[in-house]
Amino acid sequence: MTPEEQYEIGYAHRCEGNYAFAREAFEAVLASVPGHPKARWQLALIMGFEGDFDGSLAALKELSEQTPGDTDIRYDYAMTLNMLGFFDEACAEFRGVLLIDPDHEKAHQQLAYCT
Repeated sequence: MTPEEQYEIGYAHRCEGNYAFAREAFEAVLASVPGHPKARWQLALIMGFEGDFDGSLAALKELSEQTPGDTDIRYDYAMTLNMLGFFDEACAEFRGVLLIDPDHEKAHQQLAYCT
């Protein structure tokens, strides 16, 4: 199985809330492709879904800094900031997403709540 096929399996499990299976799949991706940003992103999201908000935020921040042009990662970092009450920082990140992709619909929707 290719790393991308493994990633898709992990993503499906994550979407279904099967975090243990998702984690296994994403860790298998990382075993094949160390540093795979999308697998690391998904693992960071799972941390938050399981209640490790600080770990999730730290991992998403690191990934966002390492892959500044990835609007998916940056958007989820902004959403996590927002969820944890870091509203000004979240708004800055939403604006950053829009600098990269001016048509990013979800960032536009979230930015409507920023002052």
